[in-house]
Amino acid sequence: MLLLQDISVTFGVTPLLSGAELAIAAGDRVCLVGRNGSGKSTLLRIAAGLVQRDAGDRFVQPGATIHYLPQEPDLSGFATTLAYVEAGFSAEPAADSRHRALYLLKELGLSGEEAPAALSGGEARRAALARALAPSPDILLLGEPTNHLDLPGIERLERELVGMRSGIVLISHDRRLLERISRTTIWLDRGITRILPQGFKAFEPWRDAVLEQEAGEQHKLGRTIAMEEDWLRYGVTARRTRNQRRLAELHALRRKRKEHRAAQGTVRLEAAQADLSGRLVAVAHGVSKSYGGRAIVRNFSTRIMRGDRVGIVGPNGAGKTTLLNLLTGALMPDAGEVRLGTHLAQVILDQRRETLDPEQRLSDALTGGSGDTLTIAGQSRHVVGYMKDFLFRPEQARTPVGVLSGGERARLTLARAFARPSNLLVLDEPTNDLDLETLDLLQERLAEYPGTVLLVSHDRDFLDRAVTSVIATEGNGRWIEYAGGYTDILAQRASAGRGTPPAKASVTKRPRPVTEVRAQPAARARRMSFNDQRALEMLTARVAALQTQIAGLNAVLADPNLYARDPGRFGATTGALAVARDELAAAEEQWLTLEMLREEIDKVGPT
Repeated sequence: MLLLQDISVTFGVTPLLSGAELAIAAGDRVCLVGRNGSGKSTLLRIAAGLVQRDAGDRFVQPGATIHYLPQEPDLSGFATTLAYVEAGFSAEPAADSRHRALYLLKELGLSGEEAPAALSGGEARRAALARALAPSPDILLLGEPTNHLDLPGIERLERELVGMRSGIVLISHDRRLLERISRTTIWLDRGITRILPQGFKAFEPWRDAVLEQEAGEQHKLGRTIAMEEDWLRYGVTARRTRNQRRLAELHALRRKRKEHRAAQGTVRLEAAQADLSGRLVAVAHGVSKSYGGRAIVRNFSTRIMRGDRVGIVGPNGAGKTTLLNLLTGALMPDAGEVRLGTHLAQVILDQRRETLDPEQRLSDALTGGSGDTLTIAGQSRHVVGYMKDFLFRPEQARTPVGVLSGGERARLTLARAFARPSNLLVLDEPTNDLDLETLDLLQERLAEYPGTVLLVSHDRDFLDRAVTSVIATEGNGRWIEYAGGYTDILAQRASAGRGTPPAKASVTKRPRPVTEVRAQPAARARRMSFNDQRALEMLTARVAALQTQIAGLNAVLADPNLYARDPGRFGATTGALAVARDELAAAEEQWLTLEMLREEIDKVGPT
């Protein structure tokens, strides 16, 4: 139904596509994968007839309908989102067409009555997705359809795509969606397409095997060139004609090696680390928050310890960002208490990129416009070198942020966040627009990160790989924390549906990464002693005093000439710092034990 052959496109000097191909028949399920900037979206737009190719052929079966999901849809000229979706039907919308348009809009969280001018970027994308799906076209071209969808929306999209008869080409970073939908995988790499007649689940081992074979061939090519050069220097020169032929062959080998485009490198993700936070990061006790009479969070309690990786999931509008702001102290609760731990250095990943200035140059976005260097983990680095860590080319330093692709803006946001020292990472939808390789690396770095992570995400695979527990909405402002990832939520909810209560569905919901000091059973300790109450009151001031003392000792040790000038003072200060840190850890441990005892007694009530 659709055929692209030998497609070539060049932007600037480097070819983006050079001989790419794509063939789609009725009912095909194709996932198109490749690194950010490899040309996936361009190839999809060429298939849709929206971009002209430099060379190559495009054939569409006469009468076939093609619908494309735009990255930035234009709803101008339409009175409502329903009118925009109905305009996607090739004929005058009938009653059943109107019904399907409304059904899809409501499935995607819209009513159909929204004015386009008042839509957010995410709402406009959902309206565009409804318009692409509604007519059930012969060929459906979808680029990142899960962006701005919540988890129920993604699951509804999966069911819709599975039931369609259209030939589908899908670009997505959502592994679960790719694994469920695709039956053929096309890998766009360095301008050419390679076809695997299997779904995405088989792609990564196949890709690794292809790259390994290619590396072996390049190694052999280098050895051959070295042998030919050695023969030219020291070989017999009696037969001039033969020598000229071998010289020409050597030049051809060198040209082949020069023209070879190596596989794109890997992003270097290294989060700049601050000093360790206290063992306790945050305690929420009976927290509630409402807006306009609607309960967003109702009587929620949790305890977050250093090293925890906590995911937050729920439908759009459920209050995930509100809960995140409550847990980080950015928002005060209407009732209850949130107590933050000591020595927190928080970095928020602005994945909505609202802080990015589209007119600012890429280098200035990293340095803040103050020269061409920035400080990473206490060391000065040139901005171009740091850009290379995130796969930006040196010539992009002066590129305005506004012309970067979605994937490049995502990497820029990561680069800005990871440059700041932190021991608490707050990530709001970090997976949007990242390629699969960068997503893999982000998961690995989060696993190695010594601090604490709070994560809002709709990516089920990412949640399963990255978090130790998930806080999920149960509706009506009720939130429950489940041990494990998203798959564990489904299993625990299924157990609850069969009459088995979900594991870890109480205030203390998961095993901690460090040994936990448990309160005595409430049956034995229904009230705190006077000494315990007094200690709990005084420990907060004790922790603050120790923190101030540690900061002063660190300031003394920050003098680079201290050891050479006064070795005795250096040794005394280092020893005092070690003692103060031990005392701080002990004080925090004692406070945590007493606080847990107090909470346990409050739950049981007085005898």
